[in-house]
This record gives sequence, structure tokens and C-alpha cells, in this order.
Amino acid sequence: MSGWQQHLIIAPIVIPLIAGALLLFFDERQRVVKAMISVVSTLALAAVAINLFRLANGSGEAFDGVYLLGNWPAPFGIVLVVDRLSALMLVLAAILAIPALVYALARWHAAGAHFHSLFQFLLMGLNGAFLTGDLFNLFVFFEVMLAASYGLLMHGSGPMRVKAGLQYIAVNLAAALCFLIGVSAIYGSAGTLNMADLALRIGEIEGERRMLLEAGAAILGVVFLIKAGMWPLNFWLPGAYSAAVAPVAGIFAIMSKVGIYVILRLSLLVFGQGESAGLGLNVLLYGGMATIAFGTIGVLASQALGRLASYSVLVSSGTLLAVLGLSNGEVTAGALFYMVSSTLTIGAFFMLIELVERGQDAGASVLAVTMEAYGDADEEEQEVEIGVTMPGTIAVLGTCFAACGILLSGLPPLSGFVAKFAMLTGMIGTGAAADQPVSASVWWIVALLILSGLAALISMTRAGIRTFWASMEGTVPRVLVMEMAPVMLLIALTLTLTIKAGPAMHYMEETVRNLQQPGTYINAVINARRAGVAEASGPDGGGGI
Repeated sequence: MSGWQQHLIIAPIVIPLIAGALLLFFDERQRVVKAMISVVSTLALAAVAINLFRLANGSGEAFDGVYLLGNWPAPFGIVLVVDRLSALMLVLAAILAIPALVYALARWHAAGAHFHSLFQFLLMGLNGAFLTGDLFNLFVFFEVMLAASYGLLMHGSGPMRVKAGLQYIAVNLAAALCFLIGVSAIYGSAGTLNMADLALRIGEIEGERRMLLEAGAAILGVVFLIKAGMWPLNFWLPGAYSAAVAPVAGIFAIMSKVGIYVILRLSLLVFGQGESAGLGLNVLLYGGMATIAFGTIGVLASQALGRLASYSVLVSSGTLLAVLGLSNGEVTAGALFYMVSSTLTIGAFFMLIELVERGQDAGASVLAVTMEAYGDADEEEQEVEIGVTMPGTIAVLGTCFAACGILLSGLPPLSGFVAKFAMLTGMIGTGAAADQPVSASVWWIVALLILSGLAALISMTRAGIRTFWASMEGTVPRVLVMEMAPVMLLIALTLTLTIKAGPAMHYMEETVRNLQQPGTYINAVINARRAGVAEASGPDGGGGI
């Protein structure tokens, strides 16, 4: 493998780091320059992520996927690792970041200071969390991501954002403290924080040391479940996500998936076998089902579209957690497909909500002024407009809204249906073992998936009727092309995911298969070749992922 390809592994961290730092030197009045730097950085990041995805997928030259910072060997140095799962998350984050940034350029990037720097540092933290191979640097990137999200959540000011932001900060600071406690307990019992080395040593740890290790892992699990939004640790999420401005809420759609990613990574790499195998799976299973139920009730009860989208995030997280608790490879592959589809859908929905509600607010203001100035005499003149053809803006907004409703409810033919069908098939269809009955837990998950889809359909239909049909006094909102295009792009990506469902599912299945064989990951990290001393690694060095 050529040297420039090897250095691509650190590029998703370095690119937003340099761009975010460079943007701090420009005054806020130089918005055009700052926007150009941010856009170029995000596009470069997407190009790198796609290239890493191609290399991790086995295209072209052999790719070992391990980067040794400072040329220190594992487990003593910092290690970055790219495999199928981390490459998938990098691409998902980059693809979601581009529409969110373009949407923000229409108005929101000028609503407060340092938006672009915070946005780039958020991407740096996300990418670092997906790439890191040890728990301490996972904490570092986790904190970088959270610090940037604090500023982005309160971007645009307003009492609601400040209130939600303070609650969000308090919860995540407590989670950060628990993170340090959990990491300390693991290091005290195992003597390492490198994930691959920890997976090797865990079989040798016994007695009180194992109890300390499992206690530390449990504390870490609580941290990631808070981030993933599992009930009852998710009280902060609906208020925070619904209060954020549209592009920030759109990129936040992937932040809850960081917790899902880490749980999936550690459960199969470190706790996939041995005496601690299956640690916490029951918590994921039953906690995930409770989260689906809680999110479903929230979706049905939500009158505001922002709250509806926030509770849809909880339904998505609960589905993923419950499926991971089943520890079934075929179902997990369907869950990865569902994660991609739901993240793109919710990101698009958050941005679409502002455009839809903008028209409602304008309509209410116009109605109030008209009735005060002219009384009821003009009502007959307004009624003449009822038969006018639907404006193009309303038609596009309505189509995108309907597509989001179909995707969230899991109706055919879009990718939401494909994802749920893949999971249900793995649980009760052809993927179920013929000689084993389907467990009661599986039937509960199936019922909750169907009910959550029905709840999303009812709520989206109700909201659509209220927004597009029943609002006779509404006016056409002023929507810019650069605001509508990102929403349409994300929905188009879900359509592409539907058309390419076969290759996409094959990739997810290969990803899960690799995760279930942790020896490949461990050998690649432990035997990674140091620059200039490749011959010293011996014949077993440099195993690919």
C-alpha cells in the first residue's frame, strides 16, 4: 500500500482540525471566506471518507487499515483503525455534514459567532470517535465532539435554546465524569486501554479484577446509553434536539449513533467471547424495547414537528439497541442498514421542519394583520383563491414531507421498509433457525417495530393534514434553493439506498461477519508494521482488516 493511502486514515481528523483552527483567525464579518473554507474542508472530508470506504471494502490494493501515530507500536502508542464499520460511519457523517452545512449557509451560519469552527470541530470529534483504537482517546474525541455540540446547540440564542443547552451540558458533564471513572476501573484491572490488547488480556483476568473490569465496562455502558438515548436516560434528548436550529439538529441526528457504534464495537470485540461474553446484552434488549415504547408514545403525543422528530430519534435508537441485544448476526446487518436509512431520514426531516413551519408562521401573521385592518369583509375575496393550483414550493415541501413519513413509518417502497423487512426476516423469517422456536422477546420487538411504524404513520399523516390541507390561511413560505436542495439530496440518497439495497445489505453482512471474528482486528492492530522497520514485524505482521 502506498504511503499517501496510509496517511488517509488520519485525514478525517486533521482536515476539520486545521479548518476549524484556521477559521478562528477570520473575523465574523468575513462570512464568505469562512463559508468557502468550511465547504472545501467538508467536501475534502467526504472525498477522503469515500476513499477509505472503498479501501476498507477490499477494492484495489491491500489495505491494512491501521495507523500508528508517532510510529509507536500498539498497545503503547495511539492507534487509529479503519475497518468496514468505522468506514461506514465516516461516510455517513460526511454525507450528512454536507447538506447540513449548505442549509446553514442560507441564514443560520450568520446567527452567531464561530459557527463554522464549531461545525468542523464537531466533525473532528465524530471522526476521531469512529477511528480511535483505544478507550482514552475515545474519551478525548468524545469530549471534543461534546464541547463543539454545546456551542452549536445554543447557536441562534433564544431562551428555549439556552435552557435546553444548559440541561444538555449538565447531563453530558456528568456522563464525562462517569466515562473517566469507567476507563480508570478498566485500566486498573486490565493494565491497558487499547481495545485490541484489552480483547487479548480479558481472558487472563479473573476474580476481583474481573469484577472491577465488568464494573468499569458497565459504567462506560451507561455513558454510551445516555448518548444513544436509552430510556430512562433520554429525558434530555427531545428538548435539546427540538430546540436546536435546523442544520444543527440535522447533524445531531448522527450523534446518538456514536453510542450505538461504541456499544457494537466493544460488545463484539472485547465481550464477544470468554467468561464476560454477552455482558449487558439483556440491558440492551429490554432497555431498547422500553425506548421504542417510550419513543412511540412520544411520537403519538407530539403536536410540534420538532418534538415528533426528536422522539423519532428515540425510536431509531431503541430499535438499534434492542436488535443488538439479540446478538443475531443477520438481524444486526439489517440494523446497520436501518441505522443509515433512519439517520439520513431524520437529518432531512429536521431541516424540512423549519421550512414547513416558516410558511405556517407567515400565514398566521398575515391573517392577523388582515383581520385587524379589514375585518371579515375580505374573507369572500380570499375564498376565491381556494381553487388556484398548488404552488410549486408547497408541492415540493409536501412531497418531501410525504417521503419522510413513508421512511419513518417503514412503508414500501423506500429504504425504511427494506431495513425493517431485513430485521424482521432475520428474527422470524428465513433467518430464524428451523429447529428453534421464536422467543417471546423477539415477538415483543416485532410488535414494537410494527406499532412504532403505525404511530409514525398516524402522526405524520395528522401533521401533514394540519400543515398542507387544513391551513386555509397559510401563505407560501419563502424557501431558497440552497435550503430545499439539501433536504431533497438526503431523500434522494435514501432512494439510492433502496435501489442499491442488495449491494448495501451485502456490505452490512460482511461488516457484521468481520465484527464477529475479532481476531482479524486484533492481529491487524497488534502486528501493525512501524514505518521503516517493516522487516522486523516478521511473517505475521500487518494483518489486514
